Amino acid sequence: MLLLLRWVISAASVMVAAYLVPGVSVRSFWAAFIAALIIGLVNALIRPLVLLLTLPVNIITLGLFTFVVNAFMFWLASSIVKGFDVMDFRAAFFGALVYWLTSWLVNGLFDTKDKKRLH
Repeated sequence: MLLLLRWVISAASVMVAAYLVPGVSVRSFWAAFIAALIIGLVNALIRPLVLLLTLPVNIITLGLFTFVVNAFMFWLASSIVKGFDVMDFRAAFFGALVYWLTSWLVNGLFDTKDKKRLH
């Protein structure tokens, strides 16, 4: 149940990014739902390898290159999902930033409630 809730939160975050960032568009909630799934899979499977390969650059930039990697993962997901479009790198950068921020905020609200229940 918690996994489904996080998936819906991620889909809503994609919708928020599409609403706030020019150049990011989503045709429907179902496209956002699939985009959230693909973003999750890309971040779980491809992102660790890319971060490992770009580790020297990431160290030199004190971790700021991670934002660039996140933007490319966001852009990659848009190339896979029909109905989820990112026009250019700038839109991917800010879209990934908004996606991360909204997901982090909303998941943080649910995490505190879950931790209180466990103790």
